[in-house]
Amino acid sequence: MDGTVLIADDDRTIRTVLTQAFSRAGCKVHATASLQTLMHWVEEGRGDLVISDVVMPDGNGLETLPKISHQRPGLPVIVISAQNTIMTAIQAAEAEAYDYLPKPFDLPDLMKRSARALERKQRAPSAPAPTATGEGDLPLIGRTPVMQELYRLVARVLNSDLPVLISGESGTGKSLIAEVIHGYGDRRDLPFVVVGAADLEGPERARRRLNEARGGCLLFDEIGDMSLGAQAVLVRALDAVSPDPPRIMATTQQDLAAEVEAGHFRRDLYYRLSAVSLVVPPLRARIDDIALLAEHFLSALPDEQGHAKHLGKGAIEQMRSQVWSGNIRQLANTVRRIALTCPQQEISASDIMAALGPMAEEVTSGTIGNGEKLADSIGLHLQRYFDLHGDALPPAGLYSRILHEMERPLLEITLEATGGNQAKCADLLGINRNTLRKKISDLGIQVTRRRKMM
Repeated sequence: MDGTVLIADDDRTIRTVLTQAFSRAGCKVHATASLQTLMHWVEEGRGDLVISDVVMPDGNGLETLPKISHQRPGLPVIVISAQNTIMTAIQAAEAEAYDYLPKPFDLPDLMKRSARALERKQRAPSAPAPTATGEGDLPLIGRTPVMQELYRLVARVLNSDLPVLISGESGTGKSLIAEVIHGYGDRRDLPFVVVGAADLEGPERARRRLNEARGGCLLFDEIGDMSLGAQAVLVRALDAVSPDPPRIMATTQQDLAAEVEAGHFRRDLYYRLSAVSLVVPPLRARIDDIALLAEHFLSALPDEQGHAKHLGKGAIEQMRSQVWSGNIRQLANTVRRIALTCPQQEISASDIMAALGPMAEEVTSGTIGNGEKLADSIGLHLQRYFDLHGDALPPAGLYSRILHEMERPLLEITLEATGGNQAKCADLLGINRNTLRKKISDLGIQVTRRRKMM
C-alpha cells in the first residue's frame, strides 16, 4: 500500500491503532483529533486518503466532506462512525464519501477498503441530499453487520432507476426499506403508490395505478402472493408504461426464483423486478439488535408517571433466546403488551415469558425459526445460487467455495463469542486447537482478544 493517509478521530486508541496499521502497510500517516487540523492538511495538499470520524469535538465529519471535495476533488474519504444507523450510511453517501464503516469496525476490512481507495483515488457515486425529517423518524434500527450491509446497499441504490426486489419474512420491515428508498431518493417529491393484488384486477385498473405513480415509485406489495392472472396483467401494464415511468419496487416473502422453477411465478416478470435484490434479515439473524429494538419500543411508551420502563439483564437474555417467528412486528407487540401489564419499572425474564405465553419458542442449534432446519436454509441459498446462473453451470471449484463461505462465519462468530480465546473456541467447536489455527490462517481471519475499536 502506498500513499499518505490523514486520520481524524477524537479517540486516541483508534488513532494509535490506525497509525500503526497504515505505517506497517507502507503508508505515511498524519493523525489528529481536530477537523480544523484535518482541513488545514487538506488545503495544503497533503494526503491521498482521509479516514474521519463523524462526531468530533470541533464539528461533524459528514458536514466537512463537501469542503474536502471542494478543496480536493477526487480525494477519497472513508467515514467511520459509532452512530451506525441507516441515516449515517445515507448521509455518508449523499456527502460523497468513498465508503462508510460502522464502529466497532474490522481492521483488516478497513485496510482492504483503504487499499482500494488509494488505488482508485475516486469518489463513490454521489447521491442528492435527503429531505428527511430526522433520524428519530426512521423506523429502521440495527447495528449488527447484516443490517450495516443492508444500509450500505440501500444507500447505493437510492437514486438508481433499476427495479428493486425486497425479500424477507413477515414482520422484518420490507415495506420500510421501500419507503426509505423513495423517501430519501431523488424521486421523494413525486408519488409513492402501493399496489396489492386487488389493484391488478383488469388491465385498465393496473394502468391507472401505474399512471398514479408516474415519475415516482410504485411498490408491489407481497408480489409472490399474486395469481398468475394478476402477474400477466402486470407484465402487459409494465410493457405499456408511459414515457415518464415510475421506479418499480416489490416485496415478497417467497423465494421467487424457486417459484419460477415451480411454475408459480412468471419468469419474465421475475426478471423485470429483480435487477436489484435486497434481503431483509430475520430477527434471529440479528440477535444483538434485539435489546436495541426493545429499548426503542419501550422508550416510546412511558407509564402514567411519564417514566419509560427498562429491561433487566434477565429479560434481555430471555428475549435473545426466543425465535421471534413474527420478527420485529412480534417483538414490538410483545414489548408494548409488557409495557402496559408489567407493574414494575424493570422488566424481568418472567415478564417476558408471561407475555409470550405457551407460544414461546426458544432457539435451538439445529433450527432457524418456524422449525426450519439449518440444512434446509443452506439448501435454499444454494438453489438460489444455481438459479442465478440460469441454464449454465457455476464456475468450477464450487465445493471449496461453499465450504469457505460456511466455515468462515462459523469460526468468526465463535471466536467473537469466546473473546478471541482460541483454546475455548476449539473446545466449543469440538476440533483440535492446531486444526483451528490452520483454518484461521487459511481463511485469513483476524483474531483479537476483545480488541474492538469502540
